[in-house]
Amino acid sequence: MSSWLGGLGSGLGQSLGHVGGSLASLTGQISNFTKDMLMEGTEEVEELPDSRTKEIEAIHAILRSENERLKKLCTDLEEKHEASEIQIKQQSTSYRNQLQQKEVEISHLKARQIALQDQLLKLQSATHSVPSGAGGVPATTASSSFAYGISHHPSTFHDDDMDFGDIISSQQEINRLSSEVSRLESEVGHWRHIVQISKAQGTHNSDQSEICKLQNIIKELKQNRSQEIDDHQHEMSVLQNAHQQKLTEISRRHREELSDYEERIEELENLLQQGGSGIVETDISKIYEMQKTIQVLQTEKVESTKKMEELEDKIKDINKKLSSAENDRDTLRREQEQLNVEKRQIMEECENLKLECSKLQPSAVKQSDTVTEKERILAQSASVEEVFRLQQALSDAENEIMRLSSLNQDNSLAEDNLKLKMHIEVLEKEKSLLSQEKEELQMSLLKLNNEYEVIKSTATRDISLDSELHDLRLNLEAKEQELNQSISEKETLIAEIEELDRQNQEATKHMILIKDQLSKQQNEVDSIISKLKQDLNDEKKRVHQLEDDKMDITKELDVQKEKLLQSEVALNDLYLTKQKLEDKVENLVDQLNKSQESNVSIQKENLELEEHIRQNEEELSRMRNELTQSLNQEDSDNNFKDILLKEREAEVRNLKQNLSELEQLNENLKKVAFDVKMENEKLVLACEDVRHQLEESLAGNKQLSLEKNTIVETLKMEKGEIEAELCRAKKRLLEEANKYEKTIEELSNARNLNTSPLQLEHEHLIKLNQKKDMEIAELKKNIEQMDTDHKETKDILSSSLEEQRQLAQVIKEKEIFIEKLKERSSKLQEELDKYSQALRKNEILRQTIEEKDRSLGSMKEENNHLQEELERLREQQSRTAPVTDPKTLDSVAELASEVSQLNMIKDHLEEEIKHHQKIIEDQNQSKMQLLQSLQEQKKEMDEFRYQHEQMNATHTQLFLEKDEEIKSLQKTIEQIKTQLHEERQDIQTDNSDIFQETKVQSLNIENGSEKHDLSKAETERLVKGIKERELEIKLLNEKNISLTKQIDQLSKDEVGKLTQIIQQKDLEIQALHARISSTSYTQDVVYLQQQLQAYAMEREKVFAVLNEKTRENSHLKTEYHKMMDIIAAKEAALIKLQDENKKLSTRFESSGQDMFRETIQNLSRIIREKDIEIDALSQKCQTLLAVLQTSSTGNEAGGVNSNQFEELLQERDKLKQQVKKMEEWKQQVMTTVQNMQHESAQLQEELHQLQAQVLVDSDNNSKLQVDYTGLIQSYEQNETKLKNFGQELAQVQHSIGQLCNTKDLLLGKLDIISPQLSSASLLTPQSAESLRASKSDVLSQSSELLQQEVEELRKSLQEKDATIRTLQENNHRLSDSIAATSELERKHEQTDSEIKQLKEKQDVLQKLLKEKDLLIKAKSDQLLSSNENFTNKVNENELLRQAVTNLKERVLILEMDIGKLKGENEKIVETSKGKETEYQALQETNMKFSMMLREKEFECHSMKEKALAFEQLLKEKEQGKAGELNQLLNAVKSMQEKTVAFQQERDQVMLALKQKQMENTALQNEVQRLRDKEFRSNQELERLRNHLLESEDSYTREALAAEDREAKLRRKVTVLEEKLVSSSNAMENASHQASVQVESLQEQLNVVSKQRDETALQLSVSQEQVKQYALSLANLQMVLEHFQQEEKAMYSAELEKQKQLIAEWKKKAENLEGKVISLQERLDEANAALDSASRLTEQLDVKEEQIEELKKQNELRQEMLDDVQKKLMNLANSSEGKVDKVLMRNLFIGHFHTPKNQRHEVLRLMGSILGVRREEMEQLFHDDQGGVTRWMTGWLGGGSKSVPNTPLRPNQQSVLNSSFSELFVKFLETESHPSIPPPKLSVHDMKPLDSPGRRKRDTNAPESFKDTAESRSGRRTDVNPFLAPRSAAVPLINPAGLGPGGPGHLLLKPISDVLPTFTPLPALPDSSAGVVLKDLLKQ
Repeated sequence: MSSWLGGLGSGLGQSLGHVGGSLASLTGQISNFTKDMLMEGTEEVEELPDSRTKEIEAIHAILRSENERLKKLCTDLEEKHEASEIQIKQQSTSYRNQLQQKEVEISHLKARQIALQDQLLKLQSATHSVPSGAGGVPATTASSSFAYGISHHPSTFHDDDMDFGDIISSQQEINRLSSEVSRLESEVGHWRHIVQISKAQGTHNSDQSEICKLQNIIKELKQNRSQEIDDHQHEMSVLQNAHQQKLTEISRRHREELSDYEERIEELENLLQQGGSGIVETDISKIYEMQKTIQVLQTEKVESTKKMEELEDKIKDINKKLSSAENDRDTLRREQEQLNVEKRQIMEECENLKLECSKLQPSAVKQSDTVTEKERILAQSASVEEVFRLQQALSDAENEIMRLSSLNQDNSLAEDNLKLKMHIEVLEKEKSLLSQEKEELQMSLLKLNNEYEVIKSTATRDISLDSELHDLRLNLEAKEQELNQSISEKETLIAEIEELDRQNQEATKHMILIKDQLSKQQNEVDSIISKLKQDLNDEKKRVHQLEDDKMDITKELDVQKEKLLQSEVALNDLYLTKQKLEDKVENLVDQLNKSQESNVSIQKENLELEEHIRQNEEELSRMRNELTQSLNQEDSDNNFKDILLKEREAEVRNLKQNLSELEQLNENLKKVAFDVKMENEKLVLACEDVRHQLEESLAGNKQLSLEKNTIVETLKMEKGEIEAELCRAKKRLLEEANKYEKTIEELSNARNLNTSPLQLEHEHLIKLNQKKDMEIAELKKNIEQMDTDHKETKDILSSSLEEQRQLAQVIKEKEIFIEKLKERSSKLQEELDKYSQALRKNEILRQTIEEKDRSLGSMKEENNHLQEELERLREQQSRTAPVTDPKTLDSVAELASEVSQLNMIKDHLEEEIKHHQKIIEDQNQSKMQLLQSLQEQKKEMDEFRYQHEQMNATHTQLFLEKDEEIKSLQKTIEQIKTQLHEERQDIQTDNSDIFQETKVQSLNIENGSEKHDLSKAETERLVKGIKERELEIKLLNEKNISLTKQIDQLSKDEVGKLTQIIQQKDLEIQALHARISSTSYTQDVVYLQQQLQAYAMEREKVFAVLNEKTRENSHLKTEYHKMMDIIAAKEAALIKLQDENKKLSTRFESSGQDMFRETIQNLSRIIREKDIEIDALSQKCQTLLAVLQTSSTGNEAGGVNSNQFEELLQERDKLKQQVKKMEEWKQQVMTTVQNMQHESAQLQEELHQLQAQVLVDSDNNSKLQVDYTGLIQSYEQNETKLKNFGQELAQVQHSIGQLCNTKDLLLGKLDIISPQLSSASLLTPQSAESLRASKSDVLSQSSELLQQEVEELRKSLQEKDATIRTLQENNHRLSDSIAATSELERKHEQTDSEIKQLKEKQDVLQKLLKEKDLLIKAKSDQLLSSNENFTNKVNENELLRQAVTNLKERVLILEMDIGKLKGENEKIVETSKGKETEYQALQETNMKFSMMLREKEFECHSMKEKALAFEQLLKEKEQGKAGELNQLLNAVKSMQEKTVAFQQERDQVMLALKQKQMENTALQNEVQRLRDKEFRSNQELERLRNHLLESEDSYTREALAAEDREAKLRRKVTVLEEKLVSSSNAMENASHQASVQVESLQEQLNVVSKQRDETALQLSVSQEQVKQYALSLANLQMVLEHFQQEEKAMYSAELEKQKQLIAEWKKKAENLEGKVISLQERLDEANAALDSASRLTEQLDVKEEQIEELKKQNELRQEMLDDVQKKLMNLANSSEGKVDKVLMRNLFIGHFHTPKNQRHEVLRLMGSILGVRREEMEQLFHDDQGGVTRWMTGWLGGGSKSVPNTPLRPNQQSVLNSSFSELFVKFLETESHPSIPPPKLSVHDMKPLDSPGRRKRDTNAPESFKDTAESRSGRRTDVNPFLAPRSAAVPLINPAGLGPGGPGHLLLKPISDVLPTFTPLPALPDSSAGVVLKDLLKQ
């Protein structure tokens, strides 16, 4: 709703924004126009003289008027905006009402849906017994009738002004809902079908919870869909409304703009007429521009209309698309639902498969234990066959789906192909998904099978341990002895087993026969299926043939279409040729006409020439005559004549030549004309041919088109027939398929049934073979105990049945009593309704009286005000006595008339008040009567309550008794259970007793549940009632609080507002007082004009408001009718609810609550009235402000009207009165609220009492529930015990497996540990030291690995110690548990049978429990739904009541408003008439003034001319021309007089003309009126004439008819008289005959009565005989029954004996078999132990081999280590033999730098470094002192030039005489940091110190190793650093800092990888360099 309102608001905002924009553009244009006008005016002022100022002022006035008009426009727009807001509010209310209606309809439909669902559930339950039929038909008919009823219900009120769109939308909604109902029914049918199928397949055991879930899902989907559709419709409605609003706004804008432009054009035209020649040019340009703008606007208007049409088309298209999209979505949803259904079916099948697999696994395990290998194979094959069968069913289902999809594709038309393809693609996708799921399920099946096999294999293996071996060997020796004993028993049992084998053979024969029968049935089924497949193939072939035919037809159609197109092309060509020919013909005709005209002209010329020739010939003849005469007369003049003759002849010749030429021309023209005629004839012929061809072609085309149409129609017919045949074929196929499916299902069921009993028999036989350990004595004891229990239970049952009967009687009595109570309560309710109606009438009358009082008060106030006005007017008249206006007189007359009317009204009101007072008195009396009746009813209610309490007490006693009985029954049941637990072994023999016991238990449970339900129903009813009452009280309290808050707020706000308004009014009145003092006549005139405009504005406003009110009225009427419909429906629903809730309503329907509700309703009504009054006051304030603003703008120019001033005063008084009323009303409301609170407190006390009762009932309920849960818990405990046994078994097996694994692990680990420890102990500290000193990779790797292994072994040793301890403890426990389990297994074998029986019992009990739970759930759901419905109904009722009261109040208020508005309208009309007359008078005065002005202007001009003339005269006088001046003056005077006269005449003529015009207009108006009257009168005359004629005709007809009737009646009278005579004669005859007959009949009667008595005696005798016979028969039957019973007893005794014997033999056989099985198990265990021992030995061998291999590896490693050590030693030796070059060089140079006395010390040092002994050195020194030097110089190449001289340092120079050792020490100290880079070594085999491998190993080395290395390096400080290897002296890298970020070297920076190992000689960390060198020197 909020979103919809938001959309509306946004649409409105946009539309208003558009309006504002258009307004802004308009005002902008106008402002530009005014600016231009002003600019032009200023320019003209600059150019023109003062004569133009008047015109400019006129323009200014026009602009002012325009401004005012624009202001009016603005105000209009604001008002329209307000009106639109009001309309929006109305629309929102109407939409809310519609929403409520729709909700009601939805609730109806929901109720119907619930009913349909109930039907569905009933049908599902009925499908167990009833076969599937056409069950969906009645439901559909009902639904259709229901929908029809709904749709035709609201049509009664359509005659009122209801919108047609609303009707259509509601009808569409109803149709949609009916379609939904039909869809639901179809779904019901579909689910029915599914239920039937599932039941046929055997899946009817599936829970109903799935069905409930599906139904819930369907409900949710439906709700979502309905919500979506509602949202769509809301959006559509919003869009339509917004579109309509935009349309209306745009059209209105265009109209306003056009009207504005028209007014502007008219004003400009007026300006043009008034203005002179100066403005014309500028005005023309402006007019031109205006015309352009008009044209532009018109074009814009056209474009906008086009746009509007386009938008409408777009909206239509969008609607179509929406509808199509919705249809598509519906179809897709349906398909999706179908697919989901199929998917669910497949999933269910898969789940069934899984369940069967899970069932097969334990069954296979059991069979492996009990049955032989052959039986195992059979079971596995059967399970595999079932799996294959299910897979085949899946594949068949998929094939059927494919077939249906193909059929769908085949049957679809060409147009629908695309859509179907899309759908098929979607289906294929989903199919692929389903296939994937199927494959996954198959994979899971395979996995399960594999797991099953693995479980079997593992179960057989992991059983025994070594600890069991010893026990088993001991057991074997004992069991061998027992075997010897059992062999002897076995020989005796062989005979029995042979007999059993015979029975088995018979059973197998029976099995074989059944299998043969089944195979035959299967063959028959296969043959039926093959037939079906053949039929299907035939049908498919037919379909394909039909498709081919269809394709051929389509091809033929295409060919025909192509032919048609060709013929159309040919036609077009023919038409073109025809047009060309016609053009040619027209050209020729034109040429002909021209030629004819030329012919005519030539003929005319010819004629003229001929006449000319004739004239010439005549002249010639005359001339000849004259010549002859002249010849005769004058012979002398012959020469002259000859000359003349020659000339004449020459002329004649010329003429003849001309003639011949003309004749030739004529002939040529004739030829041309002939040719033209010929051509014309040819052309005419050609045209006719062409026309013939055209006609023929047209005829051919028509024939072709007709043929094509016929072909198309025939094709369509054939297509329709084919489609019909296809549909029939489909139907047949579907029917056949259904039949065949049913037959297949029946056959499969039959097969299943046949196979299942066989399997059951087989299992039964196996069980019989197994169980032969029963004893007869125990069975007998059991039977006796069961008999005694049975008798006890029978007695208890009979007593409980008797008690039930008593209870039923009591309940019947209660029901009768309740019905009486209901009748009484209904009567009381009727009376209450009557009284409430009377009270309502009272209230309405009160309201009317209050309104009348208010109107009276207002009328009185108006009277007072009028009197004051009269007095003021009189004072004004006395003041302005000389100037008496007609206005004041008119106003006085009006006031007088108003006063008289008011007096009349006052009299009427007084009469009405008296009448109402009488009515009020009557009603008070009726009220008193009502109160008395209410008191009586209260007494009756108290009596009923007392009776009800007594009834409750009796009920509670009964319930307590029943509870005790139930407890006793439960005790008995528990006793029976204990007996059952003690004697489980004896249960299977006598199933009938157990069945009876279960029956007894179920009966007991049912009895308990019935009592439980009875108590529950009553308690639930009470709880419901209490909850409803609590909700009502809470709602009322909340309403009270909200109302009080609203009242306080309203009162405060309104008082504050009113006080502010009053202050404003006072200020305005003071201002008006100040203004009234300064007034003038002209200002009054202007003010009157403004008032006129204001009145016109108000009138328009009033009309607008009236229109809105009429619309509101129409809306309210329609809403009222709707509400009446809804109320009628609700009343029907209420009556039902009242019947249900009368028990509760009797408690709570006290008078206080009704009063409470009525007070709340009154309060709400009063609040609404106050809201409406506030709205009215706010509107009035707004109007007053607007009036004040207009008056203030007007008062700037002029004064204030007295009427407005008085109105303001009146309003102030009214407001003060209203404030007082509001305060009084507030006090009243406060008092009512306090009363309400007191009443609510009383109601709460009553509530508390009821709650206490409810608590008592709930305690009883809880007790019953506790007992019920106790039973359930006992069943659950049994189940848990069984589960615990199974879990213990599984735990034991698991622990055995774990022990095996741990043992294997331990043995392996121990083998690994022993060699490792030995190898670790072999390592000596010396070898370790040598290893650490070495640099190679092998040593580091092996040492690190060894250390890791040592640590791992230590950890593993600790873990192993812990595990060994735990295993030892576990072994002790297991040894105990195995001893216990062996005993438990024996017990388990005995208890397996008992557990199975218990499980069967538990299954039965669980089924019963589930059924009960389902029933309880269904009941609780129904109760919840009914609760919800009830609460919804109550809420709806309250809403409807409130709506009705609101509507009534609105209607009353609207009637009041309409009355007021009518009165105001009449006043306005009267005032407007007066104003019109005033306006006419003002116009006349205006005209007079204008005439006066013109005269004055003329006089001014004449005066100016006179002045000029006088000036001239003065000048002339000065000049001395007095005579001429006088003459001129006279002439001027005469001229002036003439001009004056002329002007006067002109003015008079103008006035006369204007008067004539006015008269003419008046006359024309009168003429028009007269014409209208004549026209009306003529119409009436004609109507009357027609009426007269019709009446005369009717009279004549009636007269004729009357005459005919008279004639007929006379005839009838004569006939009747004749008949009377005849009938009287006949009557006499008949009476005579009748008397004779009566006598004879009396005689006959006497005879008959005698016969009757005789027959009655015979009857009584026969009846006695019959009774005797019946007694004898009964005796015989008793005897027969006795004989039969004896025979049965004999047979039963023999049977029991036989059974006992069989049972004994079976027990023996079972004992033997048990022993055999136990022996076999022991053997298996022994074998398993042997296998495990062999395995252990094998494992030991493997371990030994592994140990040997490890030893070999160790030896190899040791060899490798020795090699490495040797290499290291060699390397050390070789490195010891080598000397550093740098050192030797320094020593050598030092030798030469030392004094000669001390050089032998240097040589000794060099000798010590080179490894020369002291003795040898001394010998050398003694032998030759210069030998060394010589050898050195020779060795260095004959001198010391090549040796670089090191520079002498200052300390060396100063200490030359010091000892060599000190110098050497210093030298070494300085040279420990060499400046020259050291030379590279020749040894390339040595690895650098910081190699990456070394680093890595250092990082990986354990910490213990590092510590040892450090300690050892620290110890060996006495080693010579020169002689010892580098690594042994000092580790270059600190072992503590392993990483790349560590400190590295102790003293130096880390050495790069490139440098050799010998370079710098660092000192030890703990000794300085000096100490080291001193040590060196000591050596």
